[in-house]
Amino acid sequence: MDSRVSDLFGGCCRPAGGGAGAARRGGAAPGGGGASKTKKKNGRSRGGKANNPPYLPPEVSSGGRRLKLVNPSQYRFEHLVTQMKWRLQEGRGEAVYQIGVEDNGLLVGLSEEEMRASLKTLRRMAEKVGADITVLREREVDYDSDVPRKITEVLVRKVPDNQQFLDLRVAVLGNVDSGKSTLLGVLTQGELDNGRGRARLNLFRHLHEIQSGRTSSISFEILGFNSKGEVVNYSDSRTAEEICESSSKMITFIDLAGHHKYLKTTIFGLTSYCPDFAMLVVSANTGIAGTTREHLGLAMALKVPFFIVISKVDLCSKATVERTVKQLERILKQPGCNKLPLLVNSDDDAVTAAQQFAQSPNITPIFTLSSVSGENLDLLKVFLNILPPLTNSKEQEELMQQLTEFQVDEIYTVPEVGTVVGGTLSSGICREGENLVVGPTDDGKFLRLKVCSIQRNRSACRVLRAGQAATLALGPFDRSLLRKGMVMVSPEMNPTICSVFEAEIVLLFHATTFRKGFQVTVHVGNVRQTAIVEKIHGKDKLRTGEKAVVCFRFIKHPEYLKIGAKLLFREGVTKGIGHVTDLQAITTKENGLEESLGPGQLSF
Repeated sequence: MDSRVSDLFGGCCRPAGGGAGAARRGGAAPGGGGASKTKKKNGRSRGGKANNPPYLPPEVSSGGRRLKLVNPSQYRFEHLVTQMKWRLQEGRGEAVYQIGVEDNGLLVGLSEEEMRASLKTLRRMAEKVGADITVLREREVDYDSDVPRKITEVLVRKVPDNQQFLDLRVAVLGNVDSGKSTLLGVLTQGELDNGRGRARLNLFRHLHEIQSGRTSSISFEILGFNSKGEVVNYSDSRTAEEICESSSKMITFIDLAGHHKYLKTTIFGLTSYCPDFAMLVVSANTGIAGTTREHLGLAMALKVPFFIVISKVDLCSKATVERTVKQLERILKQPGCNKLPLLVNSDDDAVTAAQQFAQSPNITPIFTLSSVSGENLDLLKVFLNILPPLTNSKEQEELMQQLTEFQVDEIYTVPEVGTVVGGTLSSGICREGENLVVGPTDDGKFLRLKVCSIQRNRSACRVLRAGQAATLALGPFDRSLLRKGMVMVSPEMNPTICSVFEAEIVLLFHATTFRKGFQVTVHVGNVRQTAIVEKIHGKDKLRTGEKAVVCFRFIKHPEYLKIGAKLLFREGVTKGIGHVTDLQAITTKENGLEESLGPGQLSF
């Protein structure tokens, strides 16, 4: 392993408490993981002076600094339970405890008997708050003692309650024929592939996809983990509803297209569905080819944390796999990426990678696996099981207190149900029977509608919270009035719509010069529309690598935008990124909001 990686992971079992135990996740500072790979000489000299004692960074969160888990008094036990409740709330249903770590980060360890007693107490605490515990890993510490001493890392996860499981969205990127859909089929169906693409058949949505073996649309697949960390998928003939009911944590995979001609669909999936993470799949036998670099650049431009899976290792020699790994490491370490690759070879590496990945944007875990032989597939499952959410409970609460805003990404017509829209709730809370307004229409109006029912991960749900993806049934609402890129908002909100906006951009590539009058396809969240360059402030033209504030005008109809939203534009080989800086908003009277909500123009 690279020496910098070794230094960075110098204390993976970071403290979150002390005495007999410590906890992390949901407010704890990131730590490293020296105990994860090798056993170090951690003892003290007879004079009591520490000889390079194994310290970990102290925890920054308040509360729970000292956890005496060996035979605590009743009062102490209740206090520990209260701390666990807080930690689970901060970690959105998950917390990681390290047993045998001092308050100041010293790896003291516990004897076998003390460790059993501590785990028994931790199990009692978990039962009290409705959670389960799973031992992630154990390590011996060479302390100044004749008795072997251990530290143990434990995952505490709440049992699912009223479908409020932790949900993470992972976008799946990679070149065509790299094995993306096959890998998802193996993970979600629980059966290995036969080497001829059998595992991916259940993921395809169109006949031409089955015939060509290539994904052209966006599809969603779910993988669950129960409170004990066990995989819950479609094996044993489970339905999607049963998976949701049995899972405490749900991974929603967004399977995107790899072929270059479907690039706009891939960009739409990355910008509109707001993935928490991205999984870049690279074929071991072809290496970095086709759209791999482009997808990598998209993830970095949109600041989506990504990890890499090298597939099809069963088709290659060990030397070929190593060459692909080195090729990836070389690209990741380039100044443009500035990432720190971490090759995952063991369960211990997977635990360390998961804990560090969400804390440090520079870490990029790399997995080498096979969907046919199943080699190293379990390491990816361990990683996904422990992977924490990017947002904490406080940020989630702040989003939920805002007015309702739902992005419309998909539109369907379902027999006996009516019009159904799919998308993500950006803010607020949406309930069954709630009245919202949707727009803007082509003439800039907003129309009233009612949410008849909600489904999340293909199972019924009464309440939708900010950050969650779902489908909403709108009953007899006219589908022809809807389009992708619209928003459904609370009637109390005064939505800002515009046809002209300004953005600070960086031109990533252009063959000649980028000037006034140039037309590009603009992606901002779930909005995708052609816009014309009205003005480049301070310059007449732009060349590759230059930065400027540019005024754009949509050529078809106004859109709902927000200042600060990430922007990505393209046209042929021309590409650029940036963020919205100013809107020339259309006022309520101009956009026809009052008229659209009048008695004669309502759509229900």
